[in-house]
Amino acid sequence: MLHHRTILSLGLLAITAGCAGSAPPAEPAPPPPPSSLAPAPIEVSKTPAEAKPAEPPKVEKPPAPTPVFHITEGINTPESVLYDEANDRYLVSNINGKPDEADNNGYISEISPEGKVVKDKFIAGGVGKTKLDAPKGTGISAGVLYVADISVVRLFDLKTGAPKGEVKIPGATFLNDIAIAKDGRVFVSDSGIKSGAAGFEPTGTDAVYVIDKGKLKTIAKTKDLGGPNGLLVVEKGVLVVTFNSDELYRLDEKGTKQDVTKVPEGGLDGIAQAGDSLLVSSWKGSAVYKGSLGGKFEPVLTELKGPADIGFDSKRKRVLVPRFLESAVEAYDLK
Repeated sequence: MLHHRTILSLGLLAITAGCAGSAPPAEPAPPPPPSSLAPAPIEVSKTPAEAKPAEPPKVEKPPAPTPVFHITEGINTPESVLYDEANDRYLVSNINGKPDEADNNGYISEISPEGKVVKDKFIAGGVGKTKLDAPKGTGISAGVLYVADISVVRLFDLKTGAPKGEVKIPGATFLNDIAIAKDGRVFVSDSGIKSGAAGFEPTGTDAVYVIDKGKLKTIAKTKDLGGPNGLLVVEKGVLVVTFNSDELYRLDEKGTKQDVTKVPEGGLDGIAQAGDSLLVSSWKGSAVYKGSLGGKFEPVLTELKGPADIGFDSKRKRVLVPRFLESAVEAYDLK
């Protein structure tokens, strides 16, 4: 017989279980109201456009140099400007025609440091007994002016301009520059070229000679000289710049090339000493470069079309430039 408390507990459990099973399910939450905003557009990724390489910054060209003076009066195809230190004047060789034509109409002009033409024809071919065809490089020694003229070195009195003889160079085709040593020896270059239908053509006579007490001696003669043009006498030989390449080198007493140095652009013509530095003119670079043998050369004068055999006024620190193609002579202060 069950105890009356036990019966009461079982009854309560049954009532509780019945109430739990009969509870109604919870009503689902109402759906959210429709949005009034338009649906966001779907972004479609695109292949990025190929980036263009950035243009290099434009390099401003240095301004064209301003000359101390610019002379065209009485100037015709100038090839060389020489500073006559003893008489403080500039002597200009004028080809006045083709550079390898024996026409006897070449001449030497005299110009003052102020840029005035003192005598347009201080020495003139065809006047009196003077013979002068296509004068190029010049040099001074013991009161005598030496002039390279195709295949002859001509001598003139420095004061009067009167002819004083000549030294013929057998086989030469294009004598170009003159350089004189302190002992009076006269060096002369043969560029080994001639005028042709397409400009200058090689002749193979490339050489450097020296005239010592009236006697001619060959220092070097070979195509490897590269069209020797401008000359400058130094302690251990003679410096040479080449028209057919971009080389500056020293020829020793045996005629061997030493200290070969590259200049930025070729078509080299004149060479001059300016203090401890060398000045070299370049047709291809349309410039005058400054540097040292075995060292680096940089432009000091630019935008000079056809700069030929330059000179240097040591008194005024001035570069003298014959503008071959423009029949003009200019002077520039060297900074």
